Amino acid sequence: MEKKNLEYLARLRKAMSEHGIDAVVISSTDPHQSELPPLHWRGREWLTGFWSGNGTNGTAVVTADKALCWTDSRYFIQAEEQLKGTGFSMMKEDGPDAVDLVDWLVENVNSGQTVGIDGMTFSVAYAQRMQQELADNGVKFNDYFPQFDYIYPERPGRPMNKIFIHDEKIVGETVQSKMDRIITEVKAELANAVLLSALDDIAWATNLRAAGDIAFSPMYLSYLYISPEQKVLFVDSEKLTPEVEAHLKKYDIEVKPYDAVLDFVAALPKETRLLIDPAKTARGVYDKIGCTPVFGGAGIARLKSIKNDTMLSNLAIAMEKDGVALTKFFMMVESEYPSGKLTELELSRRLRALRLADPACVDESFAPILGWNAHGAIVHYEATEETDIAIEGDGLLLVDSGGQYTFGTTDITRTVALGKATDEQRHDFTLVMKGHIALATVKFPEGTRGAQLDVLARQFLWNDGKAYYHGTGHGVGFFINCHEGPQNIRLNENPTALQPGMITSNEPGLYIEGRYGIRCENLIVTEPWKTTDFGRFLQFNTMTLFPFDLNLFDTSIMSDAEIKWVNDYHEMVRARLTPFLTPEEAAWMAEKTRPLTR
Repeated sequence: MEKKNLEYLARLRKAMSEHGIDAVVISSTDPHQSELPPLHWRGREWLTGFWSGNGTNGTAVVTADKALCWTDSRYFIQAEEQLKGTGFSMMKEDGPDAVDLVDWLVENVNSGQTVGIDGMTFSVAYAQRMQQELADNGVKFNDYFPQFDYIYPERPGRPMNKIFIHDEKIVGETVQSKMDRIITEVKAELANAVLLSALDDIAWATNLRAAGDIAFSPMYLSYLYISPEQKVLFVDSEKLTPEVEAHLKKYDIEVKPYDAVLDFVAALPKETRLLIDPAKTARGVYDKIGCTPVFGGAGIARLKSIKNDTMLSNLAIAMEKDGVALTKFFMMVESEYPSGKLTELELSRRLRALRLADPACVDESFAPILGWNAHGAIVHYEATEETDIAIEGDGLLLVDSGGQYTFGTTDITRTVALGKATDEQRHDFTLVMKGHIALATVKFPEGTRGAQLDVLARQFLWNDGKAYYHGTGHGVGFFINCHEGPQNIRLNENPTALQPGMITSNEPGLYIEGRYGIRCENLIVTEPWKTTDFGRFLQFNTMTLFPFDLNLFDTSIMSDAEIKWVNDYHEMVRARLTPFLTPEEAAWMAEKTRPLTR
C-alpha cells in the first residue's frame, strides 16, 4: 500500500476540528461486524496503512497529537513494519504488555472533550461500554461521526455481486425449517421478532450465497427481519436473479432496499419486542429502533453452529477434494524446490489454482498464509510483491490455507521441512504436535467449554518455557465463513459449551521471531462418545485429510500413544485419499504416511 497516510491523517484531523471531535475511534469492520468487510468499509486500513488481503484486526485512535493502532498478537510483527512512516504507532491489545483501548481513552481524553465514532461500524455492546466508561469521567460521546464520508473521496462503493442458491440437498434443511426454528428461539428469549445483522446468520437462514461481497466468504450484504407474521430481506435489488427472487417468494420473504432497514426498525409497532445480538448489531441500527429491543441471540448462533448429518457427510467430500489438491501442491513444492525458483507468492498462486481446478471450489476460504522461515513466525503473514522471498536453502515452510467448496469450508495448516531440519525445529514441532494430539484425543463431559480444554494444547510448550498467544481453535462455518462462533477453544472464557455437530479448528503453534514459525491445524467435529453414570461424554473426530511431515517428529519425546495417533491418522488419510490419486500421487502418499517409529 502506498504510504500517503500522513496526508490522510491530516484530512481526518481537519474533519475532527470542524465537527468538534477531540478523539476519534475507528473500527476495522462494517455494519454487520464482519471479520473481513468489503473495501467500502476498510477505511481504517486505508488510513493507517496496516493492511492485508485477509484483513487485519485493528482499531485506531486519533487525537490532535496522537495516532495509535491497536491489534492482537497475530499481527504484532506485521503492524510494527507496516505502520512505519504513517504517523501511527502500534498498541498491543493482548499479551503481557496489553493496553486496553477504552482505558487509554479514559486516561487521555479530558472531561468535557468529545470522543467520536461511526456508530454503523461499532457493535452495540462495544459502543455502550465505551460510552459508559467515558461518561463516568465526564467525556462526551458522539456516535454519529462517519469520518470516511468526509475524508475518503476515492472510497470504493458497496459490492453488487449476484446472489445464488445453495442447494438444499447439500444443506440438508429447508429455509422454512430454519425460520421455524429461529422463531422458536426468538420466543424462548421473550421476544416476538428478530433482526439478523450478521451476514453468516443471514446466509445460513436463507440458504443463499454470493461470491465477492465478502472476500473469501460467500455471504452477501443484507439484513433479515423475521417474525411470525412477516419476513423481510433488506438487500440491493441489483443483486437478485430471477431464480433467487423465486426462492424468496417460495418462502414468503419480502424484499426491501438495503438502506431501508433503518426506517423499517424505526417504524416497528411499539409492542414489538425485537431481538438483536448486541455483539453483532451496529450501534447506528440500535439508535433507530422504535420498539423495545431485547438483547440476546445466542440461541440462533448455536443453531447455525451445529451441523446436521447431511452437512457433515458433504464436508467429508470437501475434505477429500482438499486433500487431493494439497497432495498435488506439496508434490510440486518438493519437485521444484531444489531449483530455487519458487517464491512465496508463486506458491500462493499455484495453491489457489489447484484448489479452484475443482468445480466444487468457489473460492479459497482466506488468502493463503504461506511463510518461509522468518515469515512463518508472522502469524497472519501474507506475501506481497514487496515481501516475497525465494524458497531456498534449508528451513520450514508454513502453509495455512483453505477452500470454500459447495460441500463445505476447509481450513488446514501444515508446516514442512525443506532441506535439513535442525534438532531445535524438530523438538519445537513435536511439542506443538503433542498439544495437537492431546486436544484431538480428549474425552469430556457434556457442558464443557473450549476454555476448559485449551490448556491441553499449550501444556507441552509451557513446560518448555514457550507459548503462543492466539486462540487454539475457532468455529468453522458450512460454505459460509472460515471463522464462525459462538464456540471456540482459547484461554479467554466463553460461556458456549461444545456440542455435537460443532466444527472447530485445532491449531496450536509456536513462533520464533526472525527465524521460523510452526502451526499444525486440523478441523475437528464434536460428537457423542458414551454415556456413563456420570452423564453424557463427548469427543472430537478429526475431519481434515492430509499427512503431517514425518521428518519433523522427534519420537524421543513422544509417548507410544502419541506415535499410535499419528500412525492411525495417517492410515486414515491414505485410505480416504488414495482412490482419488494417480499412481504417482498414491506412491507419494504412501511414503508420506509410512509408520512413524522410534
